Amino acid sequence: MTERTVFIWEGKDKQGRKTNGEINSTTAAIAKAELRRQGIAPDRVKKKSAGISLNGGAKVNAADIALFTRQMATMMRAGVPLVQSFDIVADGVDKPKLATLIRDIRQDVASGNSFASALKRHPTQFDDLFCNLVDAGELSGALETMLDRIATYKEKTESLKAKVRKAMTYPIAVTIVAFIVSGILLIKVVPQFEQVFQGFGAELPAFTKLVISFSEFAQAYWLAITASLIGAGLAVSSLHRRSKALRDLLDRLSLKLPIAGDIITKSSVARYARTLSTTFAAGVPLVDALNSVAGSTGNSVYVNAVYRIRDDVSTGQQLNFSMRSTGVFPNMVNQMVAIGEEAGALDEMLDKSASYYEEQVDNAVDNLTSLMEPVIMGVLGTLIGGLIIAMYLPIFGLGAVVSQ
Repeated sequence: MTERTVFIWEGKDKQGRKTNGEINSTTAAIAKAELRRQGIAPDRVKKKSAGISLNGGAKVNAADIALFTRQMATMMRAGVPLVQSFDIVADGVDKPKLATLIRDIRQDVASGNSFASALKRHPTQFDDLFCNLVDAGELSGALETMLDRIATYKEKTESLKAKVRKAMTYPIAVTIVAFIVSGILLIKVVPQFEQVFQGFGAELPAFTKLVISFSEFAQAYWLAITASLIGAGLAVSSLHRRSKALRDLLDRLSLKLPIAGDIITKSSVARYARTLSTTFAAGVPLVDALNSVAGSTGNSVYVNAVYRIRDDVSTGQQLNFSMRSTGVFPNMVNQMVAIGEEAGALDEMLDKSASYYEEQVDNAVDNLTSLMEPVIMGVLGTLIGGLIIAMYLPIFGLGAVVSQ
């Protein structure tokens, strides 16, 4: 797809009044043609300068899309026309790439395309689920209600992802810092003490000898160790992207991790319930909704389970029976779905299940953080403190000899 650019234009409107603005197009010539179709006689069209911006090169992420959706829902609920809503939202965002994306969509809609079809031109930012929900909202004449529902869904989903990332990132970051600090001590600090110890002429404690051995090894091979770790990380990352078997294996293992596995499980269940509630409430048929739900769970175990559920439901089996047969959904969710099917309030029961498990994930992350802090501090204290004690043991021994 040809890259579109923002052009600044000056010209006259139908009444002959001077006017100016910005337009998103592929070339200046096409931009002029688009302006003429809008009743504007362009005098000058030039490419907008990128300028200097701290976040100018930042990509449009899921949080930006959630913000865009919420703002569009607010504008339309206030009675602002769709095309004008795009202009207001684009002018209010700080990220240039997001503003360009919004203006691009605005241009497509102003040219006569539907909102959903304009979104489908940007699959990186708007997945099939998002586009299908917007399409359903347009067809039903309740676009503002659907945008509000999508915004709520995106906000809750991103909040859940952030909580899970928080749970996983904290211990990893501390481990990396501990590794770096230990490396500096072994390579730079311990050798200084070793030179002092050589003048003692006395036998060093076994613990001190062990640390010095580690230090000598680190000094000799630190570059190779660092390169090996980086190479291994890149290799695993590349293999993870290319190998579905590896991804599936890691997903299965992640569910069995102590503490973290429970968080991942509850997170996947919450995403499943939230996405299915949103799609089903939008009037999407259950089998089609399950197609969209599968990819949102974030774990291959649940992806495969949802596809099995879809196949069972397409043959006429009830949703709660299909979910129960997979063996991966908690009994509470299965019972809530069964009640929802019997009462004709499946979307409401799924929404309550999603809210419950989102709260469970929130509490689990807080508990994990509270548990990890003293554990990590203890490990760091033992590691760094052990190195320091090993270096001072000979000095303490020398002091005892001198005092005698």
